[in-house]
Amino acid sequence: MLYDRESSLNKDLTARDMWRVFRIMAEFVEGFEALASIGPAVTIFGSARTPRKDPYYKKARLLAAMLARKKFAVITGGGPGIMEAANSGAHDAGGVSVGLNISLPHEQHANPYQTIALNHHYFFVRKTMFIKYSHAVVCFPGGYGTMDECFETLTLIQTLKIDPRPVILIGRDYWQGLIDWLKKTMRNKFNNISSEDIKLFRLTDDPAEACDMIVQAEDGRCWQPPTPTFSGVNPARQMSPEGTRMGVTPQISGEKIAQPELPLDLNHHKPKKPTRRTEKRIKVVK
Repeated sequence: MLYDRESSLNKDLTARDMWRVFRIMAEFVEGFEALASIGPAVTIFGSARTPRKDPYYKKARLLAAMLARKKFAVITGGGPGIMEAANSGAHDAGGVSVGLNISLPHEQHANPYQTIALNHHYFFVRKTMFIKYSHAVVCFPGGYGTMDECFETLTLIQTLKIDPRPVILIGRDYWQGLIDWLKKTMRNKFNNISSEDIKLFRLTDDPAEACDMIVQAEDGRCWQPPTPTFSGVNPARQMSPEGTRMGVTPQISGEKIAQPELPLDLNHHKPKKPTRRTEKRIKVVK
């Protein structure tokens, strides 16, 4: 009843949210207890739609087997496609094969190659588990979910919320266009990232090379070792229980920068009328 929209509209919102907090807490506790002792792990992201005959399926399975032989646990989202390939490789190589499954509105089939299986309701709890227990992250071709997981990992490293760790993209034919856009548009044209941010990940087509990068980085955790600013007794730089740094609480500045006045009548600012060329294009699409 808690998640039935129609029956809960008239209930006390505070009470409903408090019950939601307990569910979130329980999900975190279950994950922490299940994964605390798995040892060094590598999280592998990728599409659930990748067929078994696809070359990337085979590469994901091979890489996971290599990592398992090197005593790394392998963590995936527990579903089909790349996730199944990675769990299968780790499982068949005798390693720890973790699946962090998620309940979705449409039915999701969990793959049968999980030695540890967790079921999540919340994406944000699931993503915490992906990152908290991984020493490296590998991203195979995937959709919105893979992009979300990949860029969240890069953001956490960029902002120093987690220690640097290898982030490896597999598949030049898939990722190169995005990397070119990051460099030419996001960095060069709009200056929204720095050249150092581009160095947070590596690109390869070879599972063996990816495995070697992870193994070689394990001693220092990354090809970019922690800087001196990561250490010390500063509370802001200490790790929190969920695996991220505490950080400094932002303080609202008392300084207000003079901004240009807004138009008196904002209703006059209407979308521009389409040009003839745009209208022709719309007709063609229809």
